[in-house]
Amino acid sequence: MKEIIVIVGPTGIGKTKLSIMLAKTLDAEIINGDSVSIYKGLDIGSAKPTIEERENIPHHLIDIKKPEEEYTVYDYQKDVRKLIEDIHKRGKRIIIVGGTGLYIKAALYHYEFQEEKIKKSYEELTNEEIQEKIRKINSTIEIHVNNRKRLVRTLNRLENNPVIPNKKDEALYPIRIIGLKTERETLYERIHQRVDQMMRDGLLEEIEKLKPYYEKSRVLNTAISYKEFKGYLFENQPLEEVLEQVKKDTRNYAKRQYTFFKHQMDVEWFETNFEDFMITYQRVLSFLEKNK
Repeated sequence: MKEIIVIVGPTGIGKTKLSIMLAKTLDAEIINGDSVSIYKGLDIGSAKPTIEERENIPHHLIDIKKPEEEYTVYDYQKDVRKLIEDIHKRGKRIIIVGGTGLYIKAALYHYEFQEEKIKKSYEELTNEEIQEKIRKINSTIEIHVNNRKRLVRTLNRLENNPVIPNKKDEALYPIRIIGLKTERETLYERIHQRVDQMMRDGLLEEIEKLKPYYEKSRVLNTAISYKEFKGYLFENQPLEEVLEQVKKDTRNYAKRQYTFFKHQMDVEWFETNFEDFMITYQRVLSFLEKNK
């Protein structure tokens, strides 16, 4: 099997653009590695590549679930491994691209999950203690300390999906992980601009259409660019406050993404050249060709 190329990095860094350029060059198919793009209707807030942006490159695991449906890291692991087998049989290269580190690592490394659900109440633990347990398992998850119901539900989900400790860093496939990065000030500025652009592209209209699903949807209550709008939709929170919170949450998430990828995966990092992205693409392609 040829190496699977994995493209990671924080939000707004150019992962999608690079994946499509490489897919055209390498005759590859793309597997989505973003947990929010899996859901139908969550398009603008997730920065999901449009049909036009995909440039006829096959994209997998996009728009496969309704907002109210549940989809776990265990589901993702099963789906990606089946796709890897199918795409390999067709003789195509594989590119996995996204920023949800736990999903990507669970799919490619020796992570084993239990399907059996054992519900615990954690009555003996404070909210802070539950939150700390969650962070130790997955530092990218952010849940308000006062939301005990979600804290308990999340910890149950994570503890019912235990990692086999001595095998979690053992890759199941030949992989090459490419990471994109930039200076923090540049990234934050791009994040702010991106949120503003999302609003111009119709994010608020998208949120309004999703309003009926908030009560039953886990993703709408946890995903950045969607969860922040609950106050606006149901409590008359000013839109300006919501957008500032989206920007803040996105900045914090970007920091956690960097931390996860730096400590959990063997990543070859490349600086994104936003002025001339072709330079970034050529450097990555040269690296991949030299390290076949």
